[in-house]
Amino acid sequence: MIQDIYPHIYHNEYKDFQPENTDFILVFHRNTVMIRFKEEHLRYPTFSEMQSFSCDYQYLFSIDNYKYFLALPKSCHLEEPSIMIDGYHYENVRIFRSAASRHTAFAGITAHHLFGWYQSNRFCGRCGQKLLPDHKERMLFCPDCRNMVYPRISPAVIVGIINGDQILMSKYAGRSYTNYALIAGFTEIGECAEQTVAREVMEEVGLKVKNIRYYKSQPWAFSGSLLMGFFCDLDGSDQIKLDTSELAEAGWYSRDEITLEDDHISLTREMIMHFKNGNIS
Repeated sequence: MIQDIYPHIYHNEYKDFQPENTDFILVFHRNTVMIRFKEEHLRYPTFSEMQSFSCDYQYLFSIDNYKYFLALPKSCHLEEPSIMIDGYHYENVRIFRSAASRHTAFAGITAHHLFGWYQSNRFCGRCGQKLLPDHKERMLFCPDCRNMVYPRISPAVIVGIINGDQILMSKYAGRSYTNYALIAGFTEIGECAEQTVAREVMEEVGLKVKNIRYYKSQPWAFSGSLLMGFFCDLDGSDQIKLDTSELAEAGWYSRDEITLEDDHISLTREMIMHFKNGNIS
């Protein structure tokens, strides 16, 4: 999956570092990232290439001994990016799903998750004052009312519903991702993950499930989520009642009918392949 970058090691401990010339800088504009390609591998600008721009820099994390920082331009333009470097261009962050360099792609999408948090929390939601970064932990605080804001991670579930030798696969309605997926949804306040599984299945396809069992989790920065994968068994009727506001289609598929291949990126695809290869029943 996208976070599986071994033998590289991801270090997410917060440090109060300042960038040095060889450190990597992530530059985002909305849902795009500034990159270049070198021998088909993604490359980000280094701090030495950013010297002519007026930015604040926020330490993000390290991979092995390489540090990654977020560039926060002091003058932002809504329509056009304020930073342009010769040889680089802006690409939609969806490129991180198919990039050849796995650890570089993981760095990029994780940085975009944090970029969204910093952009959405520039001012205190309690009193309206400008938030300041803390120097001991990854937190923003209000110097006026002392409100503290931490990065938001939304728990969500991915559900593989098993009906004998078939699994339920679906397609989202109104999204750019058009491949088959599994039932998914965010956990609501006051419910545990297993309750989310039962509720989302009922809401999206009108089915009851039993024997809910945990499979694996995955950080999924594309939606700012921590995904928790579950398999479960159909309980009762297999008649699908589709919620067309969420799904374009849903159906039961046997192992031989599944034509997808492992993308080595998403928990959803790994779970589908787990069933296809006979590792779950």
